Amino acid sequence: MIHEEILSRLRPITAEENAILSGEGDIDRALYSEKDSNVINAHKLLDSGKLITIRPHTRFVHFPEHRHDYVEVVYMAQGSTTHIANGTRIELHEGELLFFGQGARQEILPAGENDLAVNFIILPPFFDKALEMLGVDETPLRRFILDSLREEASGFLYFKVADVLPVRNLVENLLWTLIHDVPNRRSINQTTMGLLFLQLVNHTEHLVTDRDEDSAMLKVFRYIEENYRDGSLTDLSALMHYDLYWLSRNIRTRTGKTYTELVQDKRLSQAAFLLRSTALRVDDVAAAVGYSNMSYFHRLFQTQYGMSPKKYRDKSGKPA
Repeated sequence: MIHEEILSRLRPITAEENAILSGEGDIDRALYSEKDSNVINAHKLLDSGKLITIRPHTRFVHFPEHRHDYVEVVYMAQGSTTHIANGTRIELHEGELLFFGQGARQEILPAGENDLAVNFIILPPFFDKALEMLGVDETPLRRFILDSLREEASGFLYFKVADVLPVRNLVENLLWTLIHDVPNRRSINQTTMGLLFLQLVNHTEHLVTDRDEDSAMLKVFRYIEENYRDGSLTDLSALMHYDLYWLSRNIRTRTGKTYTELVQDKRLSQAAFLLRSTALRVDDVAAAVGYSNMSYFHRLFQTQYGMSPKKYRDKSGKPA
């Protein structure tokens, strides 16, 4: 349950909502967009120099289809709202998160007085720290998240994470520091967003995307993240109920890499992480990520990182 003080900030009827309830009109587009535009502008909502802000979702009115020139994250604090995201109807319930890329289309149906949603208005540079915390080693799942936040991104990410307590706690922490004048709040909020991303990456089983092919690839990425040590394309195709050869071709078409190459990338990135963060012997690291042939592991690691595993560890400053 979200902190009562935060809910008390979201409940009051705003001046805009009072005007709507009194029958003075619909959404006042001048509050959000330039004349005759359906693109909501960050400069209308964000103070100069800020990278992130929040505002309660405007209730009692239909919000026509629009796009943003920023990344929007909608958090349902209480009740529910109905969004039409790129033509897909989404019932956003308490505790759930909805990320919109800057090119995504969104329409919102009227919400009731007790349907309290918070809109995070975020400029892409705010995510720099969060993406750094996701790790410098490239993985398909990280790339999927990155692509969803690019300037030209037009998709959405819907996380059904109401029952994931760490996620709700982190979102509440973000809200708390944005509502209150907390010292160093930019650094705190960027780090909190990074922790939120790390949690969300661990809970992609609760993620819904807007395209069938994205959903299929997300299942592939998730399988590799969880089974990189001993999984197989045969097992994955059976799990997904796809033809083995079709799935193999589709992975290559969508990622530019084979399934084996994706697994190899994940194994090596995990090996690099273990070399940086543990004192495991190099041969134990190799075994931990699924390689029994040490010569082969050394050759692959040298090709990927331009140095031997030992030199990589020495460069990272981790004692052997």
